[in-house]
Amino acid sequence: MITLGSLFSGIGGLDLGLERAGMTVRWQSEIDPYCVKILEKHWPNVKRYGDVTKIEWSGVEKVDCLCGGFPCPPVSVAGKRRGQEDTRWLWPHFREAIRNLRPRWIVAENVPGLLSANLGREFGSILKDLAQLGYDAEWGLFPCCALGAPHTRERVFIMAHPASCRLEGNLREAIAQAIRYLPPETLDTWHDIRAGFNQWKVIMATPNFSRNAHGFPDRTHRIKAIGNAVAPQVGEVIGRTIVRIFGDGE
Repeated sequence: MITLGSLFSGIGGLDLGLERAGMTVRWQSEIDPYCVKILEKHWPNVKRYGDVTKIEWSGVEKVDCLCGGFPCPPVSVAGKRRGQEDTRWLWPHFREAIRNLRPRWIVAENVPGLLSANLGREFGSILKDLAQLGYDAEWGLFPCCALGAPHTRERVFIMAHPASCRLEGNLREAIAQAIRYLPPETLDTWHDIRAGFNQWKVIMATPNFSRNAHGFPDRTHRIKAIGNAVAPQVGEVIGRTIVRIFGDGE
């Protein structure tokens, strides 16, 4: 059994994908009340921590894999891109979790803007932190459309493991290869959605009605949560690759 700890869990998109790949979620950390309700519904028996900035890591269960999509506004092209000067830059807390828990695998997610913010300095600082903690890292841009989704939603995934555990081949290429051969059952839902979009010749990301119209309370919370979520299908192929490597003795 590969145990999983989740930071910046949101509504659990990445957790769900890694769980589908064979991992077992042991704990989650999320501060948004609406997202916490979603996590409580789907993972009722999993321990949850609130604000990641206030966690005492000495009391947290160590896990095999630590995952999380830390907040993107500091590096997103839609914002001011202040990087480490932005109070929402929470990578240091991810780093502290790694330092204390020493997981065998790390899966971190963010927007493509992470690679270019401040001429790449923020991304470089993450790689430096991982190296100083004794981890080798690989990264890649993985889009949802590679799995049959009707939208691009390209995201950066950083995969890291202890430098003492040498891997055969390139993890990033292995994941890209896995995406090409994802089992058909994982794609069925997206294929159905895409067929519907093709029929109506329109993709409406945000329906044109107010927050509480048509019996949809808290719709703005839902849109925000889904917009911040990791597509489970992408998390699944990354997880499958990691699980396979674990099975080979790593």
